[in-house]
Amino acid sequence: MGVSLPSSVYSASTSTTTAMSIAQKLQNTFSHESQDASSKHPEQALKDFIAEDPNSVYTFDSERDSPKSELCREGKEKGRKCIEMRMYSTQLFQAMQNQGFFCALPMDPTRTHIECKRIPKN
Repeated sequence: MGVSLPSSVYSASTSTTTAMSIAQKLQNTFSHESQDASSKHPEQALKDFIAEDPNSVYTFDSERDSPKSELCREGKEKGRKCIEMRMYSTQLFQAMQNQGFFCALPMDPTRTHIECKRIPKN
């Protein structure tokens, strides 16, 4: 035994489904259009960001156990620029070392970010 729905109920549910699918499509469109460094592969985004000004000092910080970190370049000529990385701070620390940087806490004990400076090549 099937239950027949009045046509007004059926129309409303069809309209809601159509509206939801349009909203989902728009959301996907906007999310693809607003790609930034966090949408690239994290290691490649890091390499690209460093390549813009490789000899600057870089700093990064994140909330405890957060899968995202903010990486900032303290550029001399290009000024300060920050990007969000989809990496835990421990991963970013290792990735910066892999890129030839020495990373450590700053000398000021009130500061909690990590500073990274390029290790000079001989």
